[in-house]
Amino acid sequence: SMIFVSPDGERSMNTYLGISSELSSEDVPQDAAGKARIMFLEGYLFDKDKGKTAFMEAARKCREGGGRVGLSISDPFCVERHRDSFLSLIGNELDFVIGNQDEICALFETDDLEAAMAKTAAICPLVVCTRSSDGVTVLNDGVRIDVPVEAIVPVDATGAGDQFAAGFLFGMATGRSMEICARMGCVCAGEVIRHIGPRPETNVLHLLEEAGLA
Repeated sequence: SMIFVSPDGERSMNTYLGISSELSSEDVPQDAAGKARIMFLEGYLFDKDKGKTAFMEAARKCREGGGRVGLSISDPFCVERHRDSFLSLIGNELDFVIGNQDEICALFETDDLEAAMAKTAAICPLVVCTRSSDGVTVLNDGVRIDVPVEAIVPVDATGAGDQFAAGFLFGMATGRSMEICARMGCVCAGEVIRHIGPRPETNVLHLLEEAGLA
């Protein structure tokens, strides 16, 4: 992935998925999927039919075993290519979805974020929407939680969404409240946008401890 970062911290990416685009059901052991407590699916791998099948089979096996399954919407362009399939997956196979404001709006072809979040929450019990400097909104079984963030000009926004998801999922995996999960995600994303590169350069657990979250 070649990433070009502009002075305002935003980036353009030229990515080749390589062999990962060939992911199929053969690559996802059913016993592993069935034992997973949390499964997080990556929207970028939804381009081929065998990838879609692998998603569906793994998600169903996980839920049959009592696990929770979620999706990273990944990119508005993914939504444009697979809107109907994404909406069907979110509405019928998933327990949660994480996306930024552009991705959530793209699901329903609207610029009205509030309406898009409400429509997403109507088909999925847990919706997490990151809104850049406007913070994070969580809609959990009809209960709305808004978590503010420290507004800064990013050095490099690459990896912010992935790091937010990592923090949020860590909170879920350790039984934290939705508000704490969102705050953990914000701490993780806040670290990675302060330097070049998509991986943390600081011990994130220490940052969570300093914020009173770990």
